[in-house]
Amino acid sequence: MVVADAAAIGVGAVCGALCRHHVGQSVTKQIAKDPKRFGHLTGWHTAGINVLGSFVLGGVFASPVVSAAAESAPSSTAATSAASKVPTSFGLTARAKLLMGVGFCGSFTTFSTYSVDIVNMIGRGEAARALGYVAVNNVGGISAAAAGMLLVRKLIAGK
Repeated sequence: MVVADAAAIGVGAVCGALCRHHVGQSVTKQIAKDPKRFGHLTGWHTAGINVLGSFVLGGVFASPVVSAAAESAPSSTAATSAASKVPTSFGLTARAKLLMGVGFCGSFTTFSTYSVDIVNMIGRGEAARALGYVAVNNVGGISAAAAGMLLVRKLIAGK
């Protein structure tokens, strides 16, 4: 791995983690200010983060890869109007995809990767595989979380 790629992932991961923390803290404070009005939303900010992260990663995944050289090349026209500054095509460099997809979305939420995997399976006509993937991730993840909680509780209790 190129050092610049690792740095891009790291920067994205720090930003994603800080955003997730900030959203969680902000929502928790809002709920605490008015629990009668917002108390029913406790815990749901995680679902919102997961859905937003899925949306962002979907956009990153769907964006074409452009070369860094093409992105920084000067325009062939001398026009300086605002309209001439609008790009005629859109894309992200491979490094930008690493920063935004692996780094940011990876620390903001891992659910976004899971969602994109399922959409891609369905898009390839692999509905049964997608259903199995959903079942294993959901049942397996919930079971593993419960097992981890149980193990730690037993270790703490000394039993």
